[in-house]
Amino acid sequence: MASSLEVTLALQLRVLRAPEPITEYRFAAHHVGGPGKGLRERLRAARLQDWRFDLAWPEMMFAVEIEGGAWTGGRHTRGAGFEADLVKYGAAQLLGWTIYRCGSALVKSGEAAQTIVRLLEMQQMQRGDAA
Repeated sequence: MASSLEVTLALQLRVLRAPEPITEYRFAAHHVGGPGKGLRERLRAARLQDWRFDLAWPEMMFAVEIEGGAWTGGRHTRGAGFEADLVKYGAAQLLGWTIYRCGSALVKSGEAAQTIVRLLEMQQMQRGDAA
């Protein structure tokens, strides 16, 4: 289920005419052949977990993670949650993903959306997709 920050960011990106992201994208599951029968075993064999990105553009291998709860002691800022996120990000980067992390202030101000649009343009240029 999308958080209010994810919904806000998705709307901002739509206003800026950014390519439509996939929300809650299960990048590790897709890496091992997609959801379905035998997923747990395939993930275990690949030493991955069924991680998700808040927003993702799989064709560009670009993802966004909104780190909520920084001022309220949310999961991302407590020891175990922070460490788990580091494992997730490291695994994703080894698979070739670029990850942009942002917090609530950046989303609310619109700065995150503007940065994402620029990063998406850069990803397209690097992949030779620019017109």
